[in-house]
Amino acid sequence: MALSRDDSLAPPGYRRFTEALSLAPRLLNGFGHLGPRGPVDGPPALVIPGFVATDRTTLELRRAFAEAGFRTHPWALGLNRGARADTLERLERRLVEIGDGGQVLVIGWSLGGLFARELARHRPDLVSAVVTLGSPFSGDLRANNVWRLYELVAGHKVDNPPLPRIPDKPPVPTLTFWSRRDGIVAPACARGQSHESDERIELNCNHMAFGVSRKATREVVRETKRFLEGLPR
Repeated sequence: MALSRDDSLAPPGYRRFTEALSLAPRLLNGFGHLGPRGPVDGPPALVIPGFVATDRTTLELRRAFAEAGFRTHPWALGLNRGARADTLERLERRLVEIGDGGQVLVIGWSLGGLFARELARHRPDLVSAVVTLGSPFSGDLRANNVWRLYELVAGHKVDNPPLPRIPDKPPVPTLTFWSRRDGIVAPACARGQSHESDERIELNCNHMAFGVSRKATREVVRETKRFLEGLPR
């Protein structure tokens, strides 16, 4: 009987290419305006894209939250080229703009989820909850298929970023989505330990689907709404 692969290890390298191929037929989901979506009086939500992704890449995810009644906003900071010394300050300004002094739901895909968790740690008064999608916030920093590309583009080592990467749960409600089928991030790194999130949910999708698949994004929204509705008032 074959042994199952250790899910704390990076997925097989060839799966980077299958992830890229799975993105191609969904490119049409990225057409449309990039401004805020959803009812003007809906609860505000900020969506942070993953590494080398943009607001165009997360459009389907923002549509899904908008359909569910959220007022969804792009991060509006262009291509995510990795952590920068001023990343949290720039995101803090977005929170203030979006929330008008109130709290904002922050959703982060992949690397965007690391930013979301640290943003909540930096300004918990401005964040109502954090949702991460396939985000490698736990475990080995090199247990993924893009760390070499990350170092090349970001200009720093993955283990020496200009902002912290703290696995401990942020001081706000935190929901984590992960998948065994993730072809970029080791599933264990995106799942984390039980004490690192309030709830962990497994989806049956690949890494790219978290942001661009109609089916996966709607499942994320359904589970997020259930999670938020169960929080103490």
